[in-house]
Amino acid sequence: MVYTRKNQRDLTRTEKKRLVSAFLELKRSGRYDEFVKLHGRFYVSDGEDGPRPSHMSPSFLPWHRRFLLEFERALQAVDPGVSIPYWDWTKDNTPAASLWAEDFLGGSGRPGDWQVTTGPFAYATGNWTIKARIGERNFLTRNLGRPSAPVSLPTRQDVDHALRDPLYDAAPWDSTTAKGFRNKLEGWGAKGSATRTHNHNRVHRWVGGLMMSGSSPDDPVFWLHHAFLDLLWDRWQKAHPGSGYLPREKLPASDPQHGRVFSLHEPMPPWNVAPARLLDHSRVYRYA
Repeated sequence: MVYTRKNQRDLTRTEKKRLVSAFLELKRSGRYDEFVKLHGRFYVSDGEDGPRPSHMSPSFLPWHRRFLLEFERALQAVDPGVSIPYWDWTKDNTPAASLWAEDFLGGSGRPGDWQVTTGPFAYATGNWTIKARIGERNFLTRNLGRPSAPVSLPTRQDVDHALRDPLYDAAPWDSTTAKGFRNKLEGWGAKGSATRTHNHNRVHRWVGGLMMSGSSPDDPVFWLHHAFLDLLWDRWQKAHPGSGYLPREKLPASDPQHGRVFSLHEPMPPWNVAPARLLDHSRVYRYA
């Protein structure tokens, strides 16, 4: 049966409560922290050795689609009626937006240590202790909008700039790629440029705190953010039906990215699934 991922602003009070309860149950069981560790393990940058299936590479979108699906299945094992909502940060773009309410994700962190003190994921509730610690902190941190040096969320125009590109990705298949939808959405720019981070990356910066680290799923907003990115990939596919995932073929041994990036039919770890199998989600879920 195909289920629906809704805009978070359209969730009912009951839907929010059920979703939060499923998150907390996964946390209590230890399953949630396994997802956090998995994301951190596969966060491999350009300058590091080894395969890069999850970031700064063409498989950024299919890898995270599968990651969200695995997490969603875990949530549905707790409550079959829940799904991951999406956060359209081009519209709900202030700390006063509904997702930061006390009955949902809670708000920004307090001055000084950025500890989130409101909502069900506040450390004081006893339900959300951070295991993959950054320093000595074992609490959720946020610094919405970074008031001391303000950062704005991406706009509709920023998203449209990415969606208009008919090319999925291009050599050198990393964070320096100047052409293609994937990197324009993921948000890397030329080092030292004023637009070094945009779209996906700028959202992580705007939220701040743990969203700035490889263990960013420690903040539940991670899933809503990436559900919106998944929706945008869907929109790009519909806008450019003649375009497809690149590279289609395995890169030759002479290419510096050989063995580091994943072509259309190369299985991605840790699920041993190729991007080709993740191009269409319509038989599993849809977006409202």
